[in-house]
Amino acid sequence: MKITYDPEIDALYIRLLEGKHECRTVRLNEEVAFNIGRGEKLVGIEILDAREVLGALPAVVLEGITATTAPVALREKPEKNRKS
Repeated sequence: MKITYDPEIDALYIRLLEGKHECRTVRLNEEVAFNIGRGEKLVGIEILDAREVLGALPAVVLEGITATTAPVALREKPEKNRKS
């Protein structure tokens, strides 16, 4: 699973399945959409206007989950136009 956030467009994406998938999109509303792949598997969740929808970007807490192939990695997306 991979969670990405783009602050420029205020969009959050939760990718549940790795790799490329042909998906159909099911919209819950204007801001939230599910990407559904083959076999009706949930591939990802897109949230537009994430700060408004979520109220704030919440901390991510993983309970009862162990990494199967890779360790947990935390990193911030580099800011554009950052002066050194």
